[in-house]
Amino acid sequence: MSRKPKEGAAMGAEPWQGMTGIDLKVLKKVLKFMEDAGLTELDIEMEGVKVRLRKGGAHEPPPAAPVQIMPMMAHAPAAAPAPQAPAAPMAPAAAAPVPAVPPAVAAVQIKAPMVGTFYRAPSPTSPAFVNAGDVIKEGQTLCLIEAMKLMNEIKAEVAGKVAKVLIENGQPVEFDQPMFELE
Repeated sequence: MSRKPKEGAAMGAEPWQGMTGIDLKVLKKVLKFMEDAGLTELDIEMEGVKVRLRKGGAHEPPPAAPVQIMPMMAHAPAAAPAPQAPAAPMAPAAAAPVPAVPPAVAAVQIKAPMVGTFYRAPSPTSPAFVNAGDVIKEGQTLCLIEAMKLMNEIKAEVAGKVAKVLIENGQPVEFDQPMFELE
């Protein structure tokens, strides 16, 4: 949906930090429209400013960073099965239950929710938000993605341990590109 603001509407009258060109009054009207229309997602472009709004309900979590669960075994070479000695026949009364094989440990990938430039720290002189080996909690900031001169904090959807940082600082990222791998 693309709507022009009314004549005389002052763009940037009440900007938030880093959101130059977005009028808070216009944004509030758009949010009201979204609510009235029952929309859960809306993309808008007005005078070169693009805004994506997503509404999370009580039954759906906000989709801040897509997460894909992949088994670790997919990346490891397959091991040959260990030879087993033939089992001696057992009497039915003496049979013990066979222990279940524990499930394979799964890796979680945190993917880029947008196209932009990946930054590991809030400024060039600051330490990285997270490093490989760090234990993180849900909601913790992992990195920044700069898109259209706006810095977007990317937060962890799950807790875990950072196994790998898959993108170099200052590199471009594509939508849905894996950025971190968690254990």
